[in-house]
Amino acid sequence: MAGIVEMINTFDRPAKAFAVGPYAGAGAFADGFEDKPGKRVPKAGVYAKAGVGHARAEWSIFDAEAKGPNASARASLSPLSARAFARAEVASAQATAGPIRAKVGLAVDTGVGISVTGMEAKLLGTGFSLGRKMGISLFGNGFELNLW
Repeated sequence: MAGIVEMINTFDRPAKAFAVGPYAGAGAFADGFEDKPGKRVPKAGVYAKAGVGHARAEWSIFDAEAKGPNASARASLSPLSARAFARAEVASAQATAGPIRAKVGLAVDTGVGISVTGMEAKLLGTGFSLGRKMGISLFGNGFELNLW
């Protein structure tokens, strides 16, 4: 979650951190219209993930994350967008501060996302985002600026 408008969802997010070794999970979600951090904007989707080593810390509009070898797939739908991505990573680290996100690692993300405010496409970790989110990635390394 990044961007100036989306900061409404996270400005009051409490501090939280975790670290795990091997992990796996799958599920579905449907959120919206709740006065809770991350649940104000309606969305629904499915996901599956597995990997070895995952650490994350978040507080308010800031977060940082590091992952070891992993694979995941996710599809989501909201009133104004649709996304479907699959990812396999050797390792990665990323940090977000409000509308700015940077990521380093080696990954082969593949998928597409489209919304009324822009689009994103990646093939084997290389791709772009155009619209309110402007970004570029090369084999899993990337930089994004969420304009609003």
